[in-house]
Amino acid sequence: MGISVNGVSKNYKAVKALQDISFQVKPNELFGLIGPDGAGKTTLFRILTTLLKPSTGTASVAGLDVVNHFKDIRNQVGYMPGKFSLYQDLTIAENLAFFATIFGTTIEENYDLIKDIYVQIEPFKNRPAGKLSGGMKQKLALCCALIHKPKVLFLDEPTTGVDPVSRTEFWVMLKRLQKKNITILVSTPYMDEAAMCDRIALIQDGKILQINTPEALVAQYPKTIFNISANNMYLLIKSLQAYPYQHSVYPFGEFVHYSDTRDTFSIEALKTYLENNQLSHIYIEETQATIEDSFMALAR
Repeated sequence: MGISVNGVSKNYKAVKALQDISFQVKPNELFGLIGPDGAGKTTLFRILTTLLKPSTGTASVAGLDVVNHFKDIRNQVGYMPGKFSLYQDLTIAENLAFFATIFGTTIEENYDLIKDIYVQIEPFKNRPAGKLSGGMKQKLALCCALIHKPKVLFLDEPTTGVDPVSRTEFWVMLKRLQKKNITILVSTPYMDEAAMCDRIALIQDGKILQINTPEALVAQYPKTIFNISANNMYLLIKSLQAYPYQHSVYPFGEFVHYSDTRDTFSIEALKTYLENNQLSHIYIEETQATIEDSFMALAR
C-alpha cells in the first residue's frame, strides 16, 4: 500500500512550513523527497507518521487517514527520524529487543527482513548504542524501524553525517528492502542519492517544485551546461555573474556550472573574457546536466 497527500499545508503562526503539498507514492515504490534544510521535509514526515496534524488538507498511509486512524498507522509504518533517537545506554541487542516487544513481536519472527542488515552489526551486539559509529547507528536504527515488518518505511535524511561508504551501503540495503514489498519514502539533501529513487519530488520553501523520475528531470533541463575552473574560484564566479550572456552560474564541486543565454556559444570568447578579468589556468568543457542543475533551475 502507498501514500497519498492531498493539499496538505502546515502553519506555525506566521511561518508556512508546508504549502498545498500533493503527491502520491505507489505501492512498493522508492520515492525521494529532495530539498535543502528548512524546505519542509521533516514537517511532512511528522504529519505522515501521525506526530503532527496538518493545518489543511488530507493524507493517507497504507490506505489509512493520518488523523482518523493514527493508532493503526503507527503499527503499520517504520520511521527513522533524522536524529539518532534510540536509547544510547542500551546495547544493540537490547534496543532491538525493546522495539520488538513494543510492537508485540520478536526478533526471530521477522529476522528474515533484517538479516542482511543485522549481520553487519551483530558482532557488536553487546556494545551500547551511544558508542557506535555513524554507519552502525544507521544500521541499528533501520533494524529497529523494520522489526515489526512495516508496510511503509519513512526515512528522514538517514545518511546525513555518515561516511560515503556507509551511505552507498545504505542505499543498496534500501533497494533490497523494496523487493520485499515495502513502500519507502526517503528524504535527503544529497542530489546524488536522488538518482537511486524511482521518482523524486523536489521541494523548497514548503512547496513541491516538480515530481518526476530522476532521468526525466535531467532530460528536461533546457540549457547546455559547462564545467569551468580557473586559478581563483571567487573571482571566476564574480566574473561569470557579470558576463552579459550568462544564464546561470553556481559552484559545483571543483568547478563552476555555467549556462549561456545564447543558442550559439563560443568557448574561446568566454575564455578571452575571463583572461581579461585577470584569470588564468582556465578550463571550459561541456558536461551533462544533473538533478542538482534541474533543482537550481526550478528554484530560480
